[in-house]
Amino acid sequence: MNDKNPKSSSGKFRKWFKRKHKKKQPDPYYLQDELSDGDDFMEDIYVSSLEIDPCTSTNELRIFVGTWNVAGRAPVGSLAVDLEEWLKPQDAVDIYVLGFQEIVPLKTRTVIGAEDPRKATNWNLLIGKALNESSGCPWLTPMLNPISSDSYHYVRNPGLEKRASFSAICDNTRMRGKPITQHRHHQQAVIGGSKYKLMASKKMVGVFISVWMKEELVTKYSVSNVKVSSVACGIMGYLGNKGSVSVSMSIERTSFCFIAAHLASGEKQGDEGRRNHQVSEIFKRTSFPRSAKDEHNLHPLTILGHDRIFWFGDLNYRLYNLEDNLARHLIQKKDWKALQEFDQLRREQEDGGVFQGWREGNIEFAPTYKYSSSNFNRYSGGVPSRSGEKQRTPAWCDRILWYGKGVKLLSYLRSEIKFSDHRPVSALFSTQIEVNKSSNPRIFSKDTIVPNIMPPEQIIFPLQGTSGNYEEGKATLLSLIVKDTEASSIHTKKL
Repeated sequence: MNDKNPKSSSGKFRKWFKRKHKKKQPDPYYLQDELSDGDDFMEDIYVSSLEIDPCTSTNELRIFVGTWNVAGRAPVGSLAVDLEEWLKPQDAVDIYVLGFQEIVPLKTRTVIGAEDPRKATNWNLLIGKALNESSGCPWLTPMLNPISSDSYHYVRNPGLEKRASFSAICDNTRMRGKPITQHRHHQQAVIGGSKYKLMASKKMVGVFISVWMKEELVTKYSVSNVKVSSVACGIMGYLGNKGSVSVSMSIERTSFCFIAAHLASGEKQGDEGRRNHQVSEIFKRTSFPRSAKDEHNLHPLTILGHDRIFWFGDLNYRLYNLEDNLARHLIQKKDWKALQEFDQLRREQEDGGVFQGWREGNIEFAPTYKYSSSNFNRYSGGVPSRSGEKQRTPAWCDRILWYGKGVKLLSYLRSEIKFSDHRPVSALFSTQIEVNKSSNPRIFSKDTIVPNIMPPEQIIFPLQGTSGNYEEGKATLLSLIVKDTEASSIHTKKL
């Protein structure tokens, strides 16, 4: 799991994924999402394999990715200070991508009932306040707008070059194997002079993702194809107590995918298999379909079709085959290297069970779960056992992984916010994006009109028909070419 591991490769991961599913009879409904079949996947490979050409340059962006399981607790005003400390708003961060788990209690009513957007709204309010007010920018209240479309994308404002407005949302939820299209509410921030703009937001039961970008970069770069997708794979394989919400977006010529996930809990032997299966389901069922408005814009349809991919959340992988008292002893000694030898996610990666070819930074912080609900300063359970507390061996449940070239990890750490039984985790990345060299006068933009000179045999023939004189037709053709070439400052030789 070292981020410098040279064995991390796209071919290795795709080979693992195909091997995991080659013996399974594909469901016709999901056939188009299978990685080994269908035009969608081949198209994704084509889109993501475009080489950098002389018409592009690369620019650096810094992306903050964070994950936090808040244990069903509602955000309160006093949390703003802690949230600001976690996010550490600073000019160096260009994009904030935040994933939350259990923003509502995972009870029957919340799992099978209708979605309530108010919790997501409250979190966005708090995030917006932490990111903007700390830098002296005003933050106005987000509004709830009813959505009737099934896609989430930018529409260019003809009055402002490189400006875009957020208009719709893509919700691709499946329940009991059948597609369900539901109208959702989108929280769009009304910002006047704010430093960070809300770009995407999606909630599925307790899993929530919120993406923010510097306002100046929304103006500077072409940001397009912003879409979201949700996959429910909890109870019975299709309820939203576990699963993922994902955001796809393109910045100039580089595509990004952010996946916030909450996987199956449990520290019994075999529970890791349930988590691995859910990861596979999320890969198979996450899609970002194209609409008629997309026209010829070939944005990625699947997770692996993107250039830069970030997967984060309460992945729930535990410490494998390690006695509780020994685990606590190693934690007390801060012997993270020895403790990582028992890390279940690392073992599953090495054995090819999950996330093969993905990368994660070195873990140099204490396990993030489970802290006592009565005293967030210590882990739950232990010896002697405390009445009413769950006995759980501490583990690194909250993780951040990435996949793709052009990504460099700058930091990987946990925060000490004592709000839930989990500690938040964050990673800061430096990533490259491909930008069109529109300032180069030798490069035509996509709107440039280039003279259309047809082959001589297609033009001379009708000229012959008017006079029957081939030489006259040739002379006429020459005059047409000269006019076109003079208009476009291109010199041509005589025929």
